[in-house]
Amino acid sequence: MKIAFFDDFQLGVVTDEGVVNVMDAVADIPRTGPHNLITGLIENFEAYRGKLEAAAKAGKAIPLADVRLRPPLPRPFNIDCMAVNYMEDGKRAEAAPINGFAKSPNGVIGQGDAMVMPDVPLTSFEAEAELGLVIGKTASNVPADQWCDYVFGYICFLDGSARGLPPSGNTFYQMKSRETFAPIGPWIVTADEIDDPQNLQVTLRCNGDVRQNFNTSDMAHKIPRCVEWVSSLHTLNPGDIIATGTNHGGLSSFMDGEQVELEIEKVGTLSVSVKDDLKRKWPSLTREQNGDWRTPTKQISGKYAPAS
Repeated sequence: MKIAFFDDFQLGVVTDEGVVNVMDAVADIPRTGPHNLITGLIENFEAYRGKLEAAAKAGKAIPLADVRLRPPLPRPFNIDCMAVNYMEDGKRAEAAPINGFAKSPNGVIGQGDAMVMPDVPLTSFEAEAELGLVIGKTASNVPADQWCDYVFGYICFLDGSARGLPPSGNTFYQMKSRETFAPIGPWIVTADEIDDPQNLQVTLRCNGDVRQNFNTSDMAHKIPRCVEWVSSLHTLNPGDIIATGTNHGGLSSFMDGEQVELEIEKVGTLSVSVKDDLKRKWPSLTREQNGDWRTPTKQISGKYAPAS
């Protein structure tokens, strides 16, 4: 099942014909807004699955082109991101030690929204294509072999990154946790729809040009280990997100007005735009095309560009 919010955060089930409003089927879920409507649904999904299926079958589908899709998780309590979690298609001789970071839920935006580049001296602006896991129930110290009992579904996730900010050193907080830096969507695909999340093709396009193209089979620390490790650090709640990392070779710096599309096999396609009032410029090259998959491309013009 594909579960979405649309327009003024109406809950919908996405079918082949469009999106069907299913708000009546969840009318008795206590909530103060869409954020705890969706978490309440996730936590009690088996009690509502039949109601949603019946409502989706009986209701009239609205074409997706006629609605505004919204973030399917408007306010997750936690967003945990795996760091350096790909083997880079053989470029790494061994896996990096397992690592991660927290990302501010205030960064969440959805389909058709804009990632806004701030007026700060970043040297590159990237958004990493990632498969996101949506947690289905309270999770603490989950054994790796029980991971699937705790994953409700999957989303497309873009990890916005303002790289190169001063001071040099550990700048993950100001690089990763800015507003609009966590696009998610376009909907949640429930876990039963995907047989093997460890074998999904991930493709990121910028203005139609393929930049990233990799498979989740290349993860260094697989999904069971990610769930085990993150849940050993702190309790996860229904509706929390674990972003599983990216392959860095295809990363590139995005610029004002560009359209970014993240397509994950069997999950969907998340499309966002880029807004930069300063109109800064970077080469339209991936890291690999620029000669080093470890190093972002450098700004070539605009405010904060290095002196020639």
